[in-house]
Amino acid sequence: MKTFEFWFDFGSPASYLAWTQVPKIEADCAARASYHPMLLGGVFQATGNHSPATIPAKGAYTFTDFDRFARRYGVPLNRNPHFPINTLTLMRGATGLQLREPARFMGYCDAVFRAIWVDSLNLNDPATVGAVLQAAGFDAQALLALTQDAEVKDRLKAVTQQAIDRGVFGAPTFFVGDQMFWGQDRIDFVKEALQ
Repeated sequence: MKTFEFWFDFGSPASYLAWTQVPKIEADCAARASYHPMLLGGVFQATGNHSPATIPAKGAYTFTDFDRFARRYGVPLNRNPHFPINTLTLMRGATGLQLREPARFMGYCDAVFRAIWVDSLNLNDPATVGAVLQAAGFDAQALLALTQDAEVKDRLKAVTQQAIDRGVFGAPTFFVGDQMFWGQDRIDFVKEALQ
């Protein structure tokens, strides 16, 4: 089966929009996604890139554009008044589940993306993170403990470095083989490469 890679960070609304479309890419192209949670802040630091939100006019336009894509995709999207979200712990959670409980990875990602980009919750607040995890059927204490595991921390650092080494500068980024596609608005090109 054909495969493609999806590199993402929960703090990126474009990653959320792309996340909602990954199952459709898989179905349309008879392909399977491999998921690569990375730390976008680390990527930005290494590449000198910044969030579009740091430029007020661009930030406002970008979200207008995201609204258009959300309507096209038929998915909910809401601005989060707590943006930017520090996603270090959240990305470690994804990494930890990928390593230790892969069957729970997708449910976790769904819950976190929804909490940030649909419910507009403040996931900078540990109590809110705990409540979101509990509501999604996770043992919040155990999962937060997992985010402090040395192997998990090292793995997230290594994956983020791998992204940088491959030329990733933002999220989401897709790869089909060696072809890189940046942004949720490049999904048509991802599909073309797969077909």
